[in-house]
Amino acid sequence: MTSAILPVVTSPLLERLSGVRHAFFTRKGGGSTGIYASLNVGRGSRDDPGSVAQNRTLAAAHFGQPVKRLLTCHQVHSASAVIAEAAWGDARHEVDGVATATPGLVCGALSADCAPILFADPRARVVASAHAGWRGALGGIVAATIARMVELGAEPARVVAVVGPCIGPESYEVGEDFLQVFMDNAPTADRFFTPGVTPAKRQFDLPGFVLDRLARAGVGEAAWTGHDTCAEEGAFFSNRRAVRRGEGDYGRLLSAIMLDA
Repeated sequence: MTSAILPVVTSPLLERLSGVRHAFFTRKGGGSTGIYASLNVGRGSRDDPGSVAQNRTLAAAHFGQPVKRLLTCHQVHSASAVIAEAAWGDARHEVDGVATATPGLVCGALSADCAPILFADPRARVVASAHAGWRGALGGIVAATIARMVELGAEPARVVAVVGPCIGPESYEVGEDFLQVFMDNAPTADRFFTPGVTPAKRQFDLPGFVLDRLARAGVGEAAWTGHDTCAEEGAFFSNRRAVRRGEGDYGRLLSAIMLDA
């Protein structure tokens, strides 16, 4: 299949790895319109299904692959990840992480403020993707995805991981009840909360928290791309921005990684 070139964000940490291709897609370059303009890949959105299918085909073609080899899940904010050994087409497993050692399979994560994570162990030739909203990040999706990679021969210390465009700390205002959930389950996470505009509000550093989870899982090297989906409207979809505007729905971004043959 002829490769389609779409505007994407990439990371130097992953670009330097031989035999690994990755992309954090923006909202640009697709065929959707209105609030979904234009590269909405979310089959769970209320966008025209034909437009979503076209956009997924374009994203797969960016990797030189047919759309059946683009593996995304019905994400449920879980701590569950699976190993993919073959294309699963339109199947939508209810998990939040996908790992593979099979060249040509594109592991994808959808997001619209939650943190997508792409992983690679180039020596073991294992890659993975994960969707880490605050529930999944707190619940253990990072460790679960690493565990699936280890089953395929990866070693955490060799893994390179990149947190893609997600809601940034300046955009993520939360209440005291949100903070309390973290204090009950991860007391040391208080350093990822800073004072908000009122005493009852906090600003939460989701990418910082995810990077901490990666470090605790033994990942050798990790970074955030630095892109705030809520603040950068021209480039990214954002659930929080859509809710504030009463738009009723929102597009989904794709982050994906693949082993070359």
